[in-house]
Amino acid sequence: MKKVFIIVVGLLMPVLSWGAETTYPNDKIEIDWDDKASMQRGARTFVNYCMSCHSAKYSRYNRVGQDLEISDSLLLDNLIFTTDKNGNKTKVGELMTIAMTPDYAERAFGVVPPDLSLIARSRGVNWLYNYLRGFYVDETRPLGMNNGVFDKVAMPHVLVDLQGYQEVKTIMQPDGQGGEHEVIVGFELVKPGSQSKSEYDQTVHDLVAFLDYLAEPYKQTRQNVGTGVIIFLFILLILTYFLKKEYWKDIH
Repeated sequence: MKKVFIIVVGLLMPVLSWGAETTYPNDKIEIDWDDKASMQRGARTFVNYCMSCHSAKYSRYNRVGQDLEISDSLLLDNLIFTTDKNGNKTKVGELMTIAMTPDYAERAFGVVPPDLSLIARSRGVNWLYNYLRGFYVDETRPLGMNNGVFDKVAMPHVLVDLQGYQEVKTIMQPDGQGGEHEVIVGFELVKPGSQSKSEYDQTVHDLVAFLDYLAEPYKQTRQNVGTGVIIFLFILLILTYFLKKEYWKDIH
């Protein structure tokens, strides 16, 4: 059985390494949960560019405002653009849903855009950061765009006005099976957007920070409570040790 397992792993390794090599970009980021300004900017980008198709139906506007230090008046003026079925503006206590129905979305895009409430937990912040920076021009695709992280992506590049249009740079590398495959090694900007590369990277970082918050609003509280519990248990251990010595000193 052990030999069979080793053989199977050996056969799969070239395939796994091939998949890892074709992912570009592949950078890592750190999310600072104390940087509320970054998450506020990410919320602005989210409602302006993402919420036309993607909902965040497990979050409420006022909860986001409370956690990110955004007042109700600012929420109403700058982050809430939807209305209810009667045409009245969505209230701050409502869920972050969208007007587009699943049936219409499927007819328009061929697939229902997923809700993004938990996307940072399912995909991870590094994947999201690279994905949103990985779009490039590909005339063979229906929408004229492909992605270095998500090959044959169906989603349009909604941030293209910010990032601009970029073409892919590739090289041929051995695939470990006697052949070669194309590997993405970089991008070349052919039509600039309204932001520089560093500005766009920061915009994406802020957006991912907000998505990370959406996925687990209690994350920072949970970590702080966990740290406090560990400290309490450590102090309790010390007290218990000295208490044990006091109880048993006459016996020993």
